[in-house]
Amino acid sequence: MRREVLDSLIERALGGDKLAIGKLLTVLEQPTPEAGYVLSRLAPRAGRAHVIGVTGIPGAGKSTLISKLIAEFRRRGYRVAIAAIDPSSPLTSGALLGDRLRMQLHTTDPGVFIRSVPTRGLRGGLALASIAMIEAFDGLGFDKIIVETVGVGQAETDIMHVAHTIVVVTMPGAGDDVQALKAGVMEIGDIYVVNKADKPEASRTIEYVKFAIETGEVGSRRYGWEPPVIRTSATLGQGIEELADAIDRHYKFLSERGLLREKLTSRRKLMLRLMAGRLISSVLESIEVPEPRLDASIYDQAVELLARACRAATGRC
Repeated sequence: MRREVLDSLIERALGGDKLAIGKLLTVLEQPTPEAGYVLSRLAPRAGRAHVIGVTGIPGAGKSTLISKLIAEFRRRGYRVAIAAIDPSSPLTSGALLGDRLRMQLHTTDPGVFIRSVPTRGLRGGLALASIAMIEAFDGLGFDKIIVETVGVGQAETDIMHVAHTIVVVTMPGAGDDVQALKAGVMEIGDIYVVNKADKPEASRTIEYVKFAIETGEVGSRRYGWEPPVIRTSATLGQGIEELADAIDRHYKFLSERGLLREKLTSRRKLMLRLMAGRLISSVLESIEVPEPRLDASIYDQAVELLARACRAATGRC
């Protein structure tokens, strides 16, 4: 795609044209020079958005909760972008993109943009395209960027490098509550939400979460922040305002301590790391892999292969 075409798309996208935004995001889904150009144009504008990661156990109602949160943020006058990270098929690398269907109510709102993106099999929960998309949303002037991760357990922690505020969602009746709270993704929250709190066992789960936070077993206490526990019922619309207040309060906490730039740097470091990994994979796919030698270390053979790939890409190494 020619640069003048990309420049036109960027200008239209900055004006709020949803079709242009969608086309730019499609460009960003592949690590190409065109994607690099788009990011170089938008990156100087980035750094003002509040990135909110929403993660937690499957079935906790994250998508319904986000749909209600979008409505609340819009009521407060924010422009909202959503990156819904969906699990990829191991056969086709495609994604179900179910989150967009659940949030269909907001698609006609000019102040809301929703995009689903597959993980492409990355264990960290975020793909390169996802992070490039967040950077683009930031540069395009969205106030709140909500990232919904797959929610499959301990592999979700890449969201720590991207989001200013991490909302961990659980629900009553999720099995052994204490053990679930100690595992992986449950350890990284800035805000904890017990959704489906209209269920009779909700109070017990809330007490478990509060106890785990107080004892330091879960929860991010960075810089002196005390993670709150919010009781919600997304289907009934209960607790949404309180959750939005807590999210805004955490952003203000980070801003007052001059910590927002740190997260932007962290996000860009992760993007560089994933871009480098993608480029290495591309080069490795383009060179012939020799027959493995049984009389040599497989590690040493892998190092030789990487050196060959480096020479193919740069002419040296």
